[in-house]
Amino acid sequence: MVAAPVGAASVPDKGLRSNSLGLLSNMAIGLSSTAPAYSLAATLGGVVGHVQGKAPAMFVVAFLPMLMVAVAYKELASDTPDAGTTFTWGSRAFGPWIGWMGGWGLAVSAIICLANVAEISASYLLRFVGLTSLADDRVTVVGFGCLLIVAMTWVSYRGIVVSERMQNALMSIQFAVLGVAAAAALWAVYRGTAGPQAVRPSWDWLDPTGLSASQVAAAVILCIFLYWGWDACLAVGEETKDSSSTPGRAAVLATVVLMGTYVLVAVAVQAYSGFGDSGLGLGNTDNHDDVLTVLGRPVGGAVLAGLLVLTVALSALSSTQSTVLPTARGTLAMAIYEAVPERFARVHPKYLTPSFGTVVMGGSALAFYLTLALLSRNTLEDSISSLGLAVAFYYAITAFACAWYFRRTLRRSARNLLLRLVFPVLGGVAMIWAFAQSAVDMIAPDYGQTVIGGIGGVFVIGIGMLVLGVPLMIACAVTRPAFFRGRTLPRATASDDA
Repeated sequence: MVAAPVGAASVPDKGLRSNSLGLLSNMAIGLSSTAPAYSLAATLGGVVGHVQGKAPAMFVVAFLPMLMVAVAYKELASDTPDAGTTFTWGSRAFGPWIGWMGGWGLAVSAIICLANVAEISASYLLRFVGLTSLADDRVTVVGFGCLLIVAMTWVSYRGIVVSERMQNALMSIQFAVLGVAAAAALWAVYRGTAGPQAVRPSWDWLDPTGLSASQVAAAVILCIFLYWGWDACLAVGEETKDSSSTPGRAAVLATVVLMGTYVLVAVAVQAYSGFGDSGLGLGNTDNHDDVLTVLGRPVGGAVLAGLLVLTVALSALSSTQSTVLPTARGTLAMAIYEAVPERFARVHPKYLTPSFGTVVMGGSALAFYLTLALLSRNTLEDSISSLGLAVAFYYAITAFACAWYFRRTLRRSARNLLLRLVFPVLGGVAMIWAFAQSAVDMIAPDYGQTVIGGIGGVFVIGIGMLVLGVPLMIACAVTRPAFFRGRTLPRATASDDA
């Protein structure tokens, strides 16, 4: 398949099912990719470990660059609603090499995420049905996790409509249970029935001052993982009604919804648990792996405890499926523009999904999961800590691509100056800072739970996965020269009247 060179706003038809999603359905896919319940359960304790009671402030601090990057996505999507997202926009703005690596960053983040959410979903589903002993058995959990990756890849393969219906149901359950749990915890705190460990919420929890740069960077890189996934809204933009505006609005709204949810739950958990180093206290590192379900029984008895376990499982399960969507569509776009082998451009004639890309994405996640699971559980856990590096990398490319691509339109209005330059550049700078500061900290052998060659395992996994893209890109450049010579996706800038 040969893609003709495209103009500043034209997008080649990829054979996907157009006009299938509305605003709410598009938001559901973006929100489900973030897996809010699982993300909170797995990350809140780590954020508290870095910044103590200022975790809610870190959610707000991380939200600001996320919102700015989301605005950059919205502006780019309004001009070029392309399933390639970072790959396409980065190539237009900066050329094929940076664009290709941006697409690789997206793929890396998805593969790392899929391996971890499959593990969590398998473990929590076994716990929910009462098979606690099997939930602690590595062979059973890994085997079940592999089956879930296969099953969710199949759902993605079957079509965007099937995916949408599943995500709508799972997202409704997640937000309902999180809202009930947070309200119940705060109600108990203010009634005085939460126990001696509880503390009243303080405005100081929303004040980010008084922390070191390393503390803030460590917390923000974890929060990037918490927020990451909303950009799936843009990856399915060509399948959304009014593709030039709806996906962008969905992305911005999704980040706002996530910020509100995270701050509310963090405040409720901190208030109910307190910061002691024993029992329910957040200073007790035994609670950090899952602060949500630890609170379930004390807050709401066996019913709420069971619901929270189920919610975390469903959250991870929905993310397993929805994370496949943007990456498969990203490789579809890369194939259309001849940046990767042509077979990635195959679209199923009945389901109208990127069939080959979806299968490869699921297979890659399966292989990555099995490799790390066989090494050790600590290696798998460190991989999720490295995820923020890949996310910050490709978010920064997208943000700066927005500012450069629209540079000729900035003088038209104050709106363009703010939304196409100021916000994207600030968001991109924040992502670069978080990436650099975290990478420096991650080199230390005592960062995370594994050491590889005398260097922190988190750094090796995160940077190593990104660097792996370089030889792959060179191989594609040798075999697919048209794209890398700028013929199929030439550099462009938005016109003055954009």
